[in-house]
Amino acid sequence: MGFSMDAAKELGLPYVQLWTASAVSYLAYHHYRLLIDRGIFPLKDVKQLTDGYLDTSVEDVPGLKSMRLRDFPSFIRSTDPDEFMVGYAIKETGRAASASAVIINSFADLEGQEVEAMETLLGLPKVYTLGPLPLVAAPHSTAIISGLSLWKEEAECLQWLHGKKAGSVVYVNFGSIVVMTNEQMVEFAWGLANSGRQFIWIIRRDLVRGDALVLPPEFLAATAERGFMASWCPQQEVLNHPAVGAFLTHSGWNSALESICGGVPVISWPFFADQQTNCRYQCNEWGVGMEIDSNVQRDEVSGLITELMEGEKGKAMRKRAVEWREKAVRAAQPDGSSHRNLDGLVRDVLLAKH
Repeated sequence: MGFSMDAAKELGLPYVQLWTASAVSYLAYHHYRLLIDRGIFPLKDVKQLTDGYLDTSVEDVPGLKSMRLRDFPSFIRSTDPDEFMVGYAIKETGRAASASAVIINSFADLEGQEVEAMETLLGLPKVYTLGPLPLVAAPHSTAIISGLSLWKEEAECLQWLHGKKAGSVVYVNFGSIVVMTNEQMVEFAWGLANSGRQFIWIIRRDLVRGDALVLPPEFLAATAERGFMASWCPQQEVLNHPAVGAFLTHSGWNSALESICGGVPVISWPFFADQQTNCRYQCNEWGVGMEIDSNVQRDEVSGLITELMEGEKGKAMRKRAVEWREKAVRAAQPDGSSHRNLDGLVRDVLLAKH
């Protein structure tokens, strides 16, 4: 939170700001001002949410590539010129310029160009990529540390995966905040059923908005032998399990980075905030994902699962995901870019005379 910067200045201490999301999302939030200056925001009519206007290309955005309006964090989709979250994002991304340093849970190979764009915008000599943080915490192992979740994890997920064929299971988890309608839930359910694949589906008790969560008994009967449902799980360990071959996700940054650490390609259904931006880069720049339309349909779900698990596009994405995993592991090793950045942060900022 930027307000803590004032306390650090009063005490004469260096202030290091952790940007908890991706570098691409920082740039997207920062450039809300650009969208306002170009007259793109606020929206002129709520019809623009559904008439194709959000597919408008937004060109010449410093640091970002091939962006559409819908790929910017979702708070910009408003007809209110005083939308609070838009003003808040502009203020907080701007405040980062006064920090002693900015650190990001990412790594140089993944977002190096975007980090350089951040440095230019902020006027800072360096923005430090120190991630993926779970791998940095365990530099001598490709395994990711777990057990830090505030939610009760059901370890039975891992037991269920044992013995499953490599790359045969679809892992489904929309994070801790996403909510959907029961109709959308049912479409996802039948998409999974019709794909014919084994799956683990994490279903929070509050996943469905306002309604009681009801899955069709026919779906439960059809998938009884090949599906496992739980309320939460040790996600990092699940994504590292060799049986998992695809991740149906909301593309929150933690999940996006964990999928890269696990070498697992994604099918993305972004919900809000920076998830749209992460999804765009997963699909278009990093080559590890495919996007589901917001109006989710079972045929699309099953088709994308089949393509990712069996098709030529899926084969290329799986290969690319493994390559990203190898780069993430290298970055986190003692001689990797993230460890070198950590040493530099301590030497040049935390221990420097002020």
